[in-house]
Amino acid sequence: MEVNIKKAVKMFFSSSSFEMIYFEAIANALDAGASAIDIKIQGTRDNNKTIQLQNLSLEIQDNGVGIDEPRYDKFSKLFDVEEQSHKGLGRLVYLCYFDEVRVESVFRNTNHRSFVFSESFQKSMGETIEPCEHQENGTTFRMTHFSGEKLHNNEFVRPTYLKRAILDCFYPRLYKEKIAGKDISINITAVFDGITKSEIIRTSDIPNFKEYPLEYPMGLFTSIDMYYSIKEVPAEEAHIITGIVVDDRTIPIEVIDPENQPADYEMIFLLIVKSHDESLVNASRQALNLTNTDLGSIKTTFREAIADIINRDVPKVVEANKASQEYLCRVYPHLQGYFDTKAIGYASRNDVLKKAQDRFFNDQKEILGASSTLTEEQFQKTLALSARSLAEYILFRQRIIERMKSLSPDNSEYDLHNLIAPRFNEFKEENLSDDLYVNNVWILDDKFMSYSTVLSDKEMSDVISILTNGEASQESENGRPDIALFFSGNPADKDTKVDVVIVELKKKGIDSGRISVVETQLEERARSLYKYYNKRIQRIWYYGVVECIDEYILHLKTNKYKPLFSKGKVFYNEKEVAVDVNTDEVVIANTFIMDIDAMANDAAARNETFLKILRRQFANND
Repeated sequence: MEVNIKKAVKMFFSSSSFEMIYFEAIANALDAGASAIDIKIQGTRDNNKTIQLQNLSLEIQDNGVGIDEPRYDKFSKLFDVEEQSHKGLGRLVYLCYFDEVRVESVFRNTNHRSFVFSESFQKSMGETIEPCEHQENGTTFRMTHFSGEKLHNNEFVRPTYLKRAILDCFYPRLYKEKIAGKDISINITAVFDGITKSEIIRTSDIPNFKEYPLEYPMGLFTSIDMYYSIKEVPAEEAHIITGIVVDDRTIPIEVIDPENQPADYEMIFLLIVKSHDESLVNASRQALNLTNTDLGSIKTTFREAIADIINRDVPKVVEANKASQEYLCRVYPHLQGYFDTKAIGYASRNDVLKKAQDRFFNDQKEILGASSTLTEEQFQKTLALSARSLAEYILFRQRIIERMKSLSPDNSEYDLHNLIAPRFNEFKEENLSDDLYVNNVWILDDKFMSYSTVLSDKEMSDVISILTNGEASQESENGRPDIALFFSGNPADKDTKVDVVIVELKKKGIDSGRISVVETQLEERARSLYKYYNKRIQRIWYYGVVECIDEYILHLKTNKYKPLFSKGKVFYNEKEVAVDVNTDEVVIANTFIMDIDAMANDAAARNETFLKILRRQFANND
């Protein structure tokens, strides 16, 4: 039965990489006993240094036994293989990128075979066999007429890159040949616009691998061995390979996250596996056919083995990993004891954090789901989890503070506003636990955490409606305070007076005249609320959060504002605000003008006290 080659190419190599051409050609050459493999890449570039694909060609030559009759029969039939681990499909990758592959081969030293491999290839058509003078056996593949729309990565034709990629793929095979005493060389040459660059790979340069005893359940594999090599190299040569070796080729799996790449080491870690399962890898031998559970289990075992080797042999990396662990414990003290210390320095920091957080949450759910009568063990665990939950919130607050500190004149007033309380939102006391990580009025003062209602960028008429429990007309007042906050009492309770905070905000980078508008806005709010003072309101605080530049500070001092104790610039004035044009009646407005940085620094100082206590407690219990 003949196979439609065009359809087979699309079916089995629809997502192949250009590198696969080299890998397949080298694997076939080694299978043919070659000791010398020459790869020659030729092409031209346009004025923008872009490769002109119509001129791109590859020539891959080897000195193997050549394509004799048995090998030609196998070449002509897909899936015809000698070993179960082979797929019989590799040559199809050539046709993913080139329309025509001319093949010339000398076998038994005196026979020359030539044919064209294309989508219309058939064994019985186009082949010629001629006698020739005695010469070295070998095969040459000349690939022309590039068929793709583009070369996705120009590195695929650069010898330096290809040397690394070929080594990464064939370390186990070349090491095996080295152990057998066979000298093999792979020459890679690229000629573009008359400029030649080349690299060479020799079995003599392959490192001497060490074996590491590995214990792993044999359900997936009939055997599994780990080989590794570690050596110091210049920083530009630093490299790490972690992969599973099937059929003498390495299939990469990410066990050490790229962010943890050692700066001056070449590290190679290979799992050599054998399996009865022919589908362990996909048809193109580019990926493993494993479930996420099986792959995760392999990665865990692999990572632990690598960590053990590095802890024993590479003290510099051990020190770096220790520093990473100390950083995590310092920045996330509530997760001490939950971090997988074996993964630190190998898995990504985000992954380590997520897994620690998951363990923490699982413990929380376990305790929250316990019965009302806790055992002593559960009670102690509850105390520990409560401390960690508090620490988590304190750390969140610290992130908000840092973001507040980073605000610049390039940020809008809305950026400042949304950090404190997202605009156009209303927050209620009964939803405090849900809003804990959204509503940040604590940054003004921690006493405001006892709010009953917070209105963010709502109309003044809405503020008064809540204050009067809907009795005042919604149209009675205009304007929109940035933030209005009710606390120390519930406005819905007509028999209870409430405390009120009105906040107006101004961004950084504006002049003194525009900053002083904040005082006018606060006066307008004071007049609007005057009629409710001593009836529904027992105390009012007015906050202007601005950038206190020197010119504006002089204005504040002129208007009798006094500095308050702070980590920055905060001023206070019991300001008399006239409420009636026909009388001398006034209302006292307790007005704070707070520098944006001072607000952040004061909040940080309050937060740091908690952090110090929590760090010490977690360190003692770790």
